[in-house]
Amino acid sequence: MRRVLTLAGIAVLIGLLAMWWSGSFDRLAYWAAGQQMAFQNAIASALRAARAEQPGAVFALLSACFAYGLAHAAGPGHGKVLIGGYGMARGVPLLRLSLIALASSLGQAVTAVALVYTGVTLLNLGREAMVGVTEDIMAPVSYAAIALIGGWLVWRGLGHLRPVSTHDQEVATCASCGHAHGPTIAEVEKAGTLREALVLIAGIAVRPCTGALFVLIITWQMRIGALGIAGAFAMALGTAAVTIAVGLGAGALRGSVLAGFAKSPRAAMLAAMVEILAGGLVVVLAAGLLFRTL
Repeated sequence: MRRVLTLAGIAVLIGLLAMWWSGSFDRLAYWAAGQQMAFQNAIASALRAARAEQPGAVFALLSACFAYGLAHAAGPGHGKVLIGGYGMARGVPLLRLSLIALASSLGQAVTAVALVYTGVTLLNLGREAMVGVTEDIMAPVSYAAIALIGGWLVWRGLGHLRPVSTHDQEVATCASCGHAHGPTIAEVEKAGTLREALVLIAGIAVRPCTGALFVLIITWQMRIGALGIAGAFAMALGTAAVTIAVGLGAGALRGSVLAGFAKSPRAAMLAAMVEILAGGLVVVLAAGLLFRTL
């Protein structure tokens, strides 16, 4: 059964690579962009209705914001890159990975609120100026931070590629000679610390969603700012739903790929190689996003 899971995991990886090579992800991005535009129009209509205090307007606004977050997350984004890569690279419990993804998305909403209300109250900035700050400064910083995290995953994986022995690999030391010949699979898959989680969250949260900026600025101008803040967090929950799904999928894929080698003396080395490959993918994708902003 473990071998079957491994073969299934490898098949999924090949399928994802084929989708990327064929341009399927680009078509998904175009579709997501179109959906975002449609939901932006729905948000604008709901805002006008909310200002007029029409029944059901608040629910319509929050629903449209949540749907916008779903569509936004379906396109290319730095949050999915990092959470998916991290879930693939590390043996992190799925609940913890889900909480990191949720906190990252909510952190984006907090950043958006802080940016807009600092901009309009203290700096007297307009919408274009704040979007410019997001795209020209905060986005490159976020992408660079994510690329560095990917590089750290690669470095960590390389550190676990120490030579291993065919002696006991399920314990830290060899029963024959009393020395450790390499990391155990448990050491390679050791869950990250709180500091590590905070770094991941900060790397994503530093770049707010432009859709949230749009809602916050418009509602500020319409003097219904509380609804704008609620809408920004509804968007964040929509984004979190997709990001969590990506993280869980990546974690499950990692588990299936390694399942067939659980009792192999080379299991720790294989886990380290998966971490290196996942970290390298994060570096490549984040660097691509970074270069697009420069």
